[in-house]
Amino acid sequence: MKRGARSFGGRALAPLALLALSAAWPAQAQVLQDRAGPPPPDASTLPATETDDQVSFAADALDYNDNDDIVTATGDVRMLRAGSRLRADKVVWNRRTGEVHATGSVAIINPGGDTAYSDDALLSDDMKDGVVENLLIVLANGGRLAAHHGTNKGPLTTLDRAAYTPCAVEGSDGCAKEPSWKITAIRIIHDEDRHRIYYKDARISLLGLTVLWLPGFSHPDGSNQQGGGSGLLLPNFEVSKVLGLDFSLPYYLQLAPNRDLTITPHLYSKVAPGLEAQYRGLNDLGAYQVRGMVTYGSRLPAAVNVQNMDKDKGIRGFIDANGRYQLGPDWTLLGQLRLETDRTFMRRYNINSDDRLRSTLQAQRIDANSYLEIAGWYVQTVRTTISGGAVDSQGQQPIALPAIDYRRRLTDPLLGGTIQLQANSLSLIRTSGQDTQRAFAGARWDLRKMTPLGQQITFTAYSRFDAYHSQDNDKTATVIYRGREGWEGRAIVAGAVDMRWPFIGNLLGGSQQITPRVQLVTSPATRNIVIPNEDARAIDLEDSNLFALNRFAGYDRWEDGSRITYGAEWNYQRPRLEVRAVAGQSYRLTSEPTILPSGTGLSDRFSDIVGRVNVKYGKWLELTERFRLDKDSLSIRRNEVDATIGSSRTYLLVGYLRLNRNIDTSIEDLRDREEVRLGGRVQLARFWSVFGSTVVDLTGKSEDPQSTSDGYQPVRQRLGLSYEDECLSLGLTWQRDYDPTGDGRRGSTFSLRLALKNIGR
Repeated sequence: MKRGARSFGGRALAPLALLALSAAWPAQAQVLQDRAGPPPPDASTLPATETDDQVSFAADALDYNDNDDIVTATGDVRMLRAGSRLRADKVVWNRRTGEVHATGSVAIINPGGDTAYSDDALLSDDMKDGVVENLLIVLANGGRLAAHHGTNKGPLTTLDRAAYTPCAVEGSDGCAKEPSWKITAIRIIHDEDRHRIYYKDARISLLGLTVLWLPGFSHPDGSNQQGGGSGLLLPNFEVSKVLGLDFSLPYYLQLAPNRDLTITPHLYSKVAPGLEAQYRGLNDLGAYQVRGMVTYGSRLPAAVNVQNMDKDKGIRGFIDANGRYQLGPDWTLLGQLRLETDRTFMRRYNINSDDRLRSTLQAQRIDANSYLEIAGWYVQTVRTTISGGAVDSQGQQPIALPAIDYRRRLTDPLLGGTIQLQANSLSLIRTSGQDTQRAFAGARWDLRKMTPLGQQITFTAYSRFDAYHSQDNDKTATVIYRGREGWEGRAIVAGAVDMRWPFIGNLLGGSQQITPRVQLVTSPATRNIVIPNEDARAIDLEDSNLFALNRFAGYDRWEDGSRITYGAEWNYQRPRLEVRAVAGQSYRLTSEPTILPSGTGLSDRFSDIVGRVNVKYGKWLELTERFRLDKDSLSIRRNEVDATIGSSRTYLLVGYLRLNRNIDTSIEDLRDREEVRLGGRVQLARFWSVFGSTVVDLTGKSEDPQSTSDGYQPVRQRLGLSYEDECLSLGLTWQRDYDPTGDGRRGSTFSLRLALKNIGR
């Protein structure tokens, strides 16, 4: 009989319902690889079946024995039934016994995309049960399983003397290689309904070494289906001076396809146990997560060098929750909740070292021409000391409720340009500090024009009216922030003209652009001192605000008077090299006193000189430097460097900051400091690397007389060794903290991190 396609009714020929499984013993890898043979059958070569009771196939030859009721197909046999496919050199179907025998380069693919390879498969005629010898199963997710013998009965597949791995078993050269990790077991059972793989007498090997024996355990089969993900995750190990040995064993519970819960008990050798949990959810509107931890222990005051570690025992813990919901094409609801029971808990338990925890709830409406935000804020301080060594008071932390900001953009129908209207209100409440309420309405008009000579000129007009009310102003320690108690109003009017003139030409095989820029800003005297200052405290001249209409960061202070600002931008580009630079200075046209503090670079008529240089060379160098030079002596008042050098595998990160502005030490928001940050990674081999980082406080008494640093004070150091490939991540890290705050004492921490694909992470 010539090659062709034919359909049979009645009993159907369907593939073995084998699981998402994975790889083999290293000695078997090449054998199984060879056994896989040619690619799996292509459904495009077969006619589509009309019902699940029909089987379509193609073969070089077909023979039917009427006496024995046996169908024999030989020569590149390909069969298809209800989305399942079979390929073999020979298929014998005994219709009386209901037995299907496939031999020679057998490949069976189920509707999920999993493929089973074998030399010999004995199947039932409904293809739900079967026995397979010397098989290799390749999952749709890339995992592999090899076994000497396998049986399938309904949703359960049992494999004897088997091995599993989701890792590659051949290298880039096509030769067999040892997988990064694997599990060998006397018996492996895959439950297709539960989407889990179960092991009996299992041995886990990492990088060729057996590291763990377990009498039995299970894990998801990697299909990411509901019900397959629940179970124990990989344990974590840490050793620190404060906590001792920390052993944690997470349990992951998949509640639904869109919801899960991870519960992590922590056992410590020096303190009481703790319980950590994380809940995550996803729906049509958005996603959210809630994470927290609770334990029992000593809650120490936020003071340095505490000696008594046994007072004020009680419940300790933290909560960290956030979420975001898209309520429609324009409306978004987002929020965050961050709280801890005391100021040193998260530092002591190595969760984070933040000095403030901010909780927010925001509703935003954004469309093409308008923006509305209604928000509430709560801040918990976990700082231990502030200026002068005093403990930072929680009662001084503001509660913002509500904070409303509305903006609308319009097109000017008369002169052209753009009009932006803004309305803003804010209420700040403190439990033992100054309360402030603010509301303002303003408008800004911008018009951009091009002259025949190519100059770009922007005209700006701005007006705003503010209303403030404050009380308990004397509870604010810094006098210049208080304002006058009671009701106060303020009107602001300003105008500006900004001119840019770009010049473009060739230079050294590349192109350059030089853009001189001049800006004139004028604004009549403004009532600033009587207004409380809540959001415009950290003023500092830098390249980002040099040409701003108001160089104060917030709304509570306005830079009045008249000034001219001048500077230039230079951009240079050639293959692999890009350089961008900007520098400038301003000059006040009036000699009247200014509210800008000394040391900000803006207190004199001539400002300091500020600039920025950014250099990129290929993909291995990026350098950014921001600077501020004293206008008289050209001394460096601000120097900030950020550099990345190297490739994605081996690189060095450098960060340096020096603020030497001679700021009044009573203004805590503008303290001088100096620090260096270093980090990097060195690739030792294809998968092995070492990494490290350090932060060093270089602040001395000459920069900040109240600094506790002696000019060289390490803050944190980290060093580690890592192995990472496509299915295994292994790392050993040492970290040392030098901050002795409360019970978050200085000391070293060693941690072991292990993540296996499809298991634990």
